[in-house]
Amino acid sequence: MTHLSKALIVAAGLLAAACTNPDRFGADGAGGAGANGGYGAGGIGSDVIPGSPNDPRSPAYFNQTIGDRVLFAVDQSTLSAEAQSILDGQAQWLQTNADYLAVIEGHADEQGTREYNIALGARRANAVMEYLVGRGVAPNRLRTISYGKERPIEICSDEACYAKNRRAVTVISFGTAGATS
Repeated sequence: MTHLSKALIVAAGLLAAACTNPDRFGADGAGGAGANGGYGAGGIGSDVIPGSPNDPRSPAYFNQTIGDRVLFAVDQSTLSAEAQSILDGQAQWLQTNADYLAVIEGHADEQGTREYNIALGARRANAVMEYLVGRGVAPNRLRTISYGKERPIEICSDEACYAKNRRAVTVISFGTAGATS
């Protein structure tokens, strides 16, 4: 084996060893995460990546862990017990994260006329907004829009597709309450 080959193997081994121990500098050492995981005064933990799905303050966490959507029965805008449970989590997250606003999108399946589905989507979005306001979310942080059947998740003439398209989706954005138009 040549000296170059040996040097490359040693260098690769050192690089791999350096990358495998995130606490190699200790809790308070140089480059370490510190007592609160390097995340500010909140102290969520050193394994939390800001903005990622494992960061409880991020919209990605909201979408994947809390749940950003609720589903509805055919021609209904009434919230099921499962939908209410998801919305309870959304309300709690929104109250904890006051720097975020939400747009609630109402959707419908492809059955029915465009006009009927726009109205149905609006009723669904309003039902979600009223529920969130009833759980303490300030109304000036929420906005609704209806897309009716214009933005399906799945396209097919099958109940499995229709069920996924009958929904209200809470879309999180960073902003100041009252600054929306």
